[in-house]
Amino acid sequence: MTTAADRLLRRLEWQVLRRLDGQLQGSYRTVFRGTGIDFADLREYMPEDDVRHIDWNVTARLDEPFVRQYTEDRELTAWLVLDLSASMRQSSPEQRGKDSALTELAVSLARLLTYGGNRVGAVLYDNAKQLVLPPRAGRPHVLRIAHELSKATAGTPERGATDIGAMLRLVASTARRRALVFVVSDFIGDNWEAELTRLTFRHEVVAVRVVDPIELDLPDLGLVVVEDAETGEQILVDTGDPQFRLRLRAEVDTREAEVAAAMRRCGVHANVVTTDEDPLQALVAMVRETKRRRR
Repeated sequence: MTTAADRLLRRLEWQVLRRLDGQLQGSYRTVFRGTGIDFADLREYMPEDDVRHIDWNVTARLDEPFVRQYTEDRELTAWLVLDLSASMRQSSPEQRGKDSALTELAVSLARLLTYGGNRVGAVLYDNAKQLVLPPRAGRPHVLRIAHELSKATAGTPERGATDIGAMLRLVASTARRRALVFVVSDFIGDNWEAELTRLTFRHEVVAVRVVDPIELDLPDLGLVVVEDAETGEQILVDTGDPQFRLRLRAEVDTREAEVAAAMRRCGVHANVVTTDEDPLQALVAMVRETKRRRR
C-alpha cells in the first residue's frame, strides 16, 4: 500500500533530482560542503579565505598569513535539525503552513544528500518531545524521515516559547563527528545565538529560516484577533489603524535586523524560505547562492 510519505517522496525526488541535475559537483560531493577534515597542504592567504582556516603557527614563523587546505570527504554525514514547535505550525488562510514547507525542504534535502551515497540523520524537536533518527544512507531511510515528519506534524504541539538553544544542544551532543548540519526553523525564540556559535566550531552549519509572509507584512484585515502561536495569548487589534501598522512595521524590521545580525555573528548565512514560494525552487536558489559565495 502506498503511504502519504511514499507519495510525497516520489513527487519530491523526481522534481528535486531533475531540477538540481548539473548543479552538483559530482555524485558524492555537495555544494553545501566547504571543507573536509583531512589536512592536505598550506597556501598563502587570499582575501576571500575564511579566517578560521589560518594556520597561526606557520603565519607567525613566516610573518605572512597562510591557510590550511583540506581534502574533501567522499562520504558526508549530514544532520537535519527540524523545529516542530508551535510557531512552526501556524499558517495564513488559504496558505500552507510553515511545517509543510519544512517537511518538503527536509525530505528534498535528505533525498538529495543520500542520492550520492551520503548518510543523513534527523532531529525532530518541539518543547515536549524529541526524536533522533541516526544517520543512514539510502531511500528507505529518507522514507522513514518523511513518515516520522508526517506523524509529528499531525499531532498537537506543546505550548510555550521555543527553546531553540536546547534543540541545538541536543544535536551538538548527538553529532559527535564533524558533519554538515541544516537547521530548519523560524528562529522565533531567545537564547540560541551562543549555542549556534558553538555548533559552528565543530560542524558546518546551514541555517534555513522558514517565514510566513504575514509575519513580515500584516495585511489590512480590519479588527482581528491575533494569537501567539507558542503561548496561546490573544489580543484584538485593528489592522487598518495606520499608527498600529507603523509600529508593527518598525518592530518587524527591528526583529529581522536582530536575527540577521545574530546569524552573522555566528558565522552562518541565513537562507530565508517563505511559505508562499515553491520550496524546491528555494532549494535550487539556495544551492546557486552557496556556489556563488564560494567562488
